[in-house]
Amino acid sequence: MHAPVPPSIIEPELLMLAYRSGIFPMADARDDPEIFWVEPRRRAILPLDGFNCSRSLARTLRRGRFEVTCNRAFGAVMEACAGPRRDAGETWISARIEASYRTLHERGQAHSIECWQDGVLVGGLYGVGFDRVFCGESMFSRVPDASKVALAWLVVALRTAGARLLDCQFMTSHLASLGAIEISQAEYLAQLQAAQSPTEGDGAAFGAGAAGVAAGDAAGAGAALALPAGFAAVLAAAAGTGLSSSPGNFIAQSLTQTS
Repeated sequence: MHAPVPPSIIEPELLMLAYRSGIFPMADARDDPEIFWVEPRRRAILPLDGFNCSRSLARTLRRGRFEVTCNRAFGAVMEACAGPRRDAGETWISARIEASYRTLHERGQAHSIECWQDGVLVGGLYGVGFDRVFCGESMFSRVPDASKVALAWLVVALRTAGARLLDCQFMTSHLASLGAIEISQAEYLAQLQAAQSPTEGDGAAFGAGAAGVAAGDAAGAGAALALPAGFAAVLAAAAGTGLSSSPGNFIAQSLTQTS
């Protein structure tokens, strides 16, 4: 028997150009070899200064129920996001899309945040990062609050990395409860363009997202969003305030003091 033929990927340059233009791919099913490009009329974003950290979420963060990491298990997060869910139909994350984003991850242009409990992956999210933009693609949770905790860490890490735009694509009640708002595509494109424009001092905050990735991608100007560096800086800041053993407490403080 012949081994399965791996799916052809969307060329990374084309994929990044699409994101820089406010467009992203979807598929109709897991095994669908075709994709279609989406440009929503209404766009969900989560203002980085408007994350809603509820009292219950703050308690969960402070208790340190989860170990939270960045880019430790990107592939496993994608597989979990593409898996069957009780509250959703067929996944839009096809095998071709998964392979394409794994390639972006290898290039330092896609990242994941993972939540672990007793060494088991129980929640997380992934998305595409460039310049001062992070486009969240999907998240999952196998235990209560895991995806909320991942998103809370993402917001603080993005702030630390100097990001300006967190794109959530489509509004859901879950995202709305966490502070997401809906804007027109025209307003989104204006914010997207502004977040790709370099400003004085950005050079220190932005750079290659992984070793070996050049400071500009093949789709045009700009650098990969330095989310891993932002995440590491959050851990360092937590240690600097004496919270190295409870970094979730630092995340809760960061969000409740500014939200």
